[in-house]
Amino acid sequence: MNWVEPLAVLHPGSVNDVMSLVKSAYGDSTESSRGGFTVSARGHGHSLNGQAQTGNGIVIDMSGFKGNRFRKTTKPVLGFFNKTGEKYVDVWGGELWIDVLNWSLQKYGLAPKSWTDYLYLSVGGTLSNAGISGQAFNHGPQISNVYELDVVTGKGELMTCSEDKNSELFHGVLGGLGQFGIITRARIALEQAPQRVRWIRVLYSDFTVFTNDQEYLISLHGKPSSEKFDYVEGFVIVEEGLVNNWRSSFFSPSNPIKISSLNTGEGVLYCLEITKNYDESTANTIDKEVEALLKKLNFIPSTVFTTDLPYVDFLDRVHKAELKLRSKGLWDVPHPWLNLFVPKSRIADFDRGVFKAILGNKTSGPILIYPMNRHKWDQKSSVVIPDEDTFYLVALLRSALDFGEETQTLDHLSNQNHQILKFCNETGIKVKQYLPNYNTQEEWKNHFGDKWNLFLNRKMAFDPKHILATGQQIFQPSFISSRGMHQNAKQWERRKHL
Repeated sequence: MNWVEPLAVLHPGSVNDVMSLVKSAYGDSTESSRGGFTVSARGHGHSLNGQAQTGNGIVIDMSGFKGNRFRKTTKPVLGFFNKTGEKYVDVWGGELWIDVLNWSLQKYGLAPKSWTDYLYLSVGGTLSNAGISGQAFNHGPQISNVYELDVVTGKGELMTCSEDKNSELFHGVLGGLGQFGIITRARIALEQAPQRVRWIRVLYSDFTVFTNDQEYLISLHGKPSSEKFDYVEGFVIVEEGLVNNWRSSFFSPSNPIKISSLNTGEGVLYCLEITKNYDESTANTIDKEVEALLKKLNFIPSTVFTTDLPYVDFLDRVHKAELKLRSKGLWDVPHPWLNLFVPKSRIADFDRGVFKAILGNKTSGPILIYPMNRHKWDQKSSVVIPDEDTFYLVALLRSALDFGEETQTLDHLSNQNHQILKFCNETGIKVKQYLPNYNTQEEWKNHFGDKWNLFLNRKMAFDPKHILATGQQIFQPSFISSRGMHQNAKQWERRKHL
């Protein structure tokens, strides 16, 4: 997507500010020839291709501290259901997950059930996609752990929705890429938070053995907590240096791990990453529980690397890596990430064609791979996933550099992403993009498949003039002229003194 600059930025002081802006953009619904301007809600600015921007309208800064009076003054609210006793927290849609965690943990010893690996993301942002991490096999994605939403639709109407109330909007917004409304409040499920985490990594040289063990571990989701891990993820390692750069807490510089010493044959290693939560009351049994689970796995002997740390430190682990990269000037660089959901039946083909062929021996960043259980995802939501009981996330989280080797450049990594997608298409691997990025409506129709008509109907019901989230390039605004859009946006800006 080309870089664009909005006509103005709104720092909302209330939900009414959001409603007023969208109503102005929507214009008089009885006069289809009239139009306003487009509106995009921006969280913490982590969309990969500028999807939260708009060149013909106004961006709502939902998470920024600069001028965002509402986020500064609005605090989360704890609640519980009388019948079940289940606890929840109501939060502003622009709240960051790290702040939700700190508030609920410090005040009540509670925490959300499902996470993303990086916590400096907005609640509304991840719920508009899915929100996944190593807990998803057990709890489902974040969108499966929401009880209720307040949403400002593309008509400027504030609607409360849930499984039982305005359910079409509720399911549409979850994973809906911002197409049906702006999330201003989310009711998030909470659970008692553990105190500490046993963090374990083990290595494999055989891909089939690695995936068999991952699939076995996620099959334990229905077992008591003492008989399963709480988090299951994994990495692909195709580059010698990455083995010793995961985390300093795992590897001693005086005793480096080398791929060549592990007889991988094809120069590729696979790392299984797992955790077990515990607290003071279960500290005396954690060793026994972990040992029993590890005995059933088939990793390379002598490659068990373990550390113990507070629960919040584990959840916030990526931020620590971010601070290190920022100090070296390596964070604010292009990130041509590619996130794919791959059917279990074709993951071995993906390994042979991508990990052991297209990527070569350079990655320019982590490659995550871990399976999830399809039945933990609500099929009524807007998210599209493979039609198999088990599917994998493969996330190529690369960073492009202007200096260094040619294999680290943005052009090279972007071309490599195209090669991977072309390989999947030509070999019939029916992947689905997570955090999708397409340029034409035909591509989007192909992405949504059987869900396209439902997606289109929801769009017509809740954002009929195609005002919202136009940066996704799914629908074009229905306004007659961009000149009119520009004029209306400027009029609103003058009226509201943005």
